[in-house]
Amino acid sequence: MQPRTPLLLCVLLSQVLLLTSAEDLDCTPGFQQKLFHIDQPAQFIEDQAILNLTFNDCKGNNKLHYEVSSPYFKVNHDGSLVALKNISAVGKTLFVHARTPHAEDMAELVIVGGKDIQGSLQDIFKFARTSPVPRQKRSIVVSPILIPENQRQPFPRDVGKVVDSDRPEGSKFRLTGKGVDQEPKGIFRINENTGSVSVTRTLDRETIATYQLFVETTDVSGKTLEGPVPLEVIVIDQNDNRPIFREGPYIGHVMEGSPTGTTVMRMTAFDADDPATDNALLRYNIRQQTPDKPSPNMFYIDPEKGDIVTVVSPALLDRETLENPKYELIIEAQDMAGLDVGLTGTATATIMIDDKNDHPPKFTKKEFQATVEEGAVGVIVNLTVEDKDDPTTGAWRAVYTIINGNPGQSFEIHTNPQTNEGMLSVVKPLDYEISAFHTLLIKVENEDPLVPDVSYGPSSTATVHITVLDVNEGPVFYPDPMMVTRQENISVGSVLLTVNATDPDSLQHQTIRYSIYKDPAGWLNINPINGTVDTTAVLDRESPFVHNSVYAALFLAIDSGNPPATGTGTLLITLEDVNDNAPFIYPTVAEVCDDAKNLSVVILGASDKDLHPNTDPFKFEIHKQAVPDKVWKISKINNTHALVSLLQNLNKANYHLPIMVTDSGKPPMTNVTDLRIQVCSCKNSKVDCNAAGALHFSATSVLLASLFSLACL
Repeated sequence: MQPRTPLLLCVLLSQVLLLTSAEDLDCTPGFQQKLFHIDQPAQFIEDQAILNLTFNDCKGNNKLHYEVSSPYFKVNHDGSLVALKNISAVGKTLFVHARTPHAEDMAELVIVGGKDIQGSLQDIFKFARTSPVPRQKRSIVVSPILIPENQRQPFPRDVGKVVDSDRPEGSKFRLTGKGVDQEPKGIFRINENTGSVSVTRTLDRETIATYQLFVETTDVSGKTLEGPVPLEVIVIDQNDNRPIFREGPYIGHVMEGSPTGTTVMRMTAFDADDPATDNALLRYNIRQQTPDKPSPNMFYIDPEKGDIVTVVSPALLDRETLENPKYELIIEAQDMAGLDVGLTGTATATIMIDDKNDHPPKFTKKEFQATVEEGAVGVIVNLTVEDKDDPTTGAWRAVYTIINGNPGQSFEIHTNPQTNEGMLSVVKPLDYEISAFHTLLIKVENEDPLVPDVSYGPSSTATVHITVLDVNEGPVFYPDPMMVTRQENISVGSVLLTVNATDPDSLQHQTIRYSIYKDPAGWLNINPINGTVDTTAVLDRESPFVHNSVYAALFLAIDSGNPPATGTGTLLITLEDVNDNAPFIYPTVAEVCDDAKNLSVVILGASDKDLHPNTDPFKFEIHKQAVPDKVWKISKINNTHALVSLLQNLNKANYHLPIMVTDSGKPPMTNVTDLRIQVCSCKNSKVDCNAAGALHFSATSVLLASLFSLACL
C-alpha cells in the first residue's frame, strides 16, 4: 500500500477561510466547487484548457488573483486552468488559491494516476501563509466528520460536534443538505442547543461516499444569524465487497507451439470498495488447472495485471499430443493485496490450444483400384487420407488434384466435407473400344499452407488404376439428325434416303436392323435390312403434322447383342411447296342499306395455304356477270384485298354474287365462292334485314342453273 497524506489533513487543507460580507448573507464566497478529479494524461499540452474553476467573492470579484501550487500551470481570468508548457509529471495533487480584497478560497485538483514529486507540503502552501488578504473571524467552527460504514446498533449515535464561540443566547443550530432535509432524508441530526451531530442508521460507502452538509445558527424566529458553513461527512471504507469478475465468459486462444511467455488473455476483477485503499487492491492467482497434463503448471497469471501467459516449452504445447486441447483454469482474485484476511472471488478461464498446419495429409495407401462401365458417369472410388490436425480447420481439410493421366478431362475429384475423402468421378463417358485402362496420379494438400518447417512428402501422392468394362452399346446414326429436301406431292413409293447406323462395339461384329419409331402422319416406310426409306403416302406440306415446312420422323437401329441395344436417329424432311391449294375469300356475308348513298358493300380479303410465289397477288372477279344484270362492281385495293360495290340501289332482298379469286402460281389455281349480300331496310337509324323478301339471283346464276338442269336430262 502506498503512503498517502493523512485524510484529516487533506480535509482541513480543503476547508474554506472566507471573509464573508455582512451585507450579503445569501451569497457564499469562495469556489463553487472545491474538489476536482482529473485523469493523468500522457502529457499536459501547453495552453490547452484542463478544466474551468468558478470563484465568487460576492462583491464582484474585483482584483481577483489566482495562484497555482505548481509553477507549470496558471489560471486565466475566465477561470480556465492551462499548462504553461508541455509537461507529463506534476504529482498527485494541485492546489489553486484565489483571493480578492474581500475573500479567498482554495480548490484541490486530484490527478488520478499521478506520481509523487519532491517538495514539502509547506512549500506548496507558502503562498497561503504569506497572503496579505485580511481575514474576518468566523465563530462557527466545524471539522470534517469521519464515520465508518456498516456500523451496528444502537442508533442514533453521536459522530461529531459543531462549536460556535460567539453564539447569541437563545440561538439554535440548524443542519441542512442531502442526508438531512434532502433525499436520502433523516440520516443525520444536530442537537439545536449543543451542536452535537448524530447518525441515525448504518451507512454504506459504496452507495454514498461523502455527504455535503451545511450548518448555520438561527434566532428564535428561524432567521439565519451565521452560516451556512460547509460540513463534510466522509464515510470510511470497510472491506465488505468481494472481487467480482464481471466480463465473462473468459475464453482465450493460443497457437500450439507458441514460445514460453506468450500472453493468452487478461482477466480483471472489480471490487466496489474504495479504490484508494487496500480494500480494493487485488491480486490474482491460479487455483486449479484442468486437465493437469502434461504439466500441472501450463500457465501463469500476473498477480497484479491479471495477464495469463504460457510457462511451458513449445514442445509441450503440441495439440496433437495433448490429452485435451482445452484447458480450464480457476482464477482467484483476492483484495487486501492478497493477504489472508482479504476477500476472494473466482472465475473460470477457458483456454483453447489452436491448431496450426504442422501435419501434412497422407494417403492411407499408395495405390487405389476402380472399375467403371463404359458410358457411365459418377463417383467410382473414394480416396482415403489421414491428417492429425484439427478436423474443424483448414489445416485438416484436404484438397485433391489430378496431376497426370487425365488429358481428356474425363475425370474430376472433389473433397467429401464430412469424411475428408477424395471422391473420384467420371464426368465424360469412357469408351472401352478406345481405352480399357486408365492410370491417374493424384496429390493431396491442405486448404491452409503448411508451417515453414513442414513439407509434403511422397505419402501425399497416390496412383489410381481404373478398369473400363465393356457393355453392349446401341448403334449410332450418322449423321444425326438426317436431313433431306423434297417437293410435296411426290409420288407414293419415292425413295427419300438410306439411313446409316454403326455399332460402337466394333469388336463384337453384330448385325443391325432398322424400324420406324415415330411417323406421325404415317407417310414413311424403312427397309429393316438396308435402311432405305421411301414414301407410303403423298407428302403434304400443309398437313398439321408439318411445322415450318419440316416433317420429323424417328427411326430405331437395333443390334443383335444379348440383350440387344437400340439407337435412335431423327429424319427431318423439308417439303418444298407446290401450288396445290386454291385461294379462298373472306368474309362470305355482307349487308347494305337499300337507300345507301355510299354504294360500297364489302371489302374482300383472300388467303392461300401455299407459300409465295404460289399465293398473292390475287385476282378478284365477278364470275360471268350477264350484261343486263350488271349492277355489281369489284375493284382491286391491293395484292390481297378488293372492294365490292353497287352501281345502283337495289330493293330489299338477299343476293348471291359469285366471286372468283385466282392466285399467282404457275399454273394458277382458281376458286369461285358465293358472296351472300343482304339489302336491308335502314330507316330511323334502324337496320332491318329479317324481311329481305325473296332470294334474288343474278341472271348469270339463273343461266348456270338452267345449264345444270339440261346437263342432268
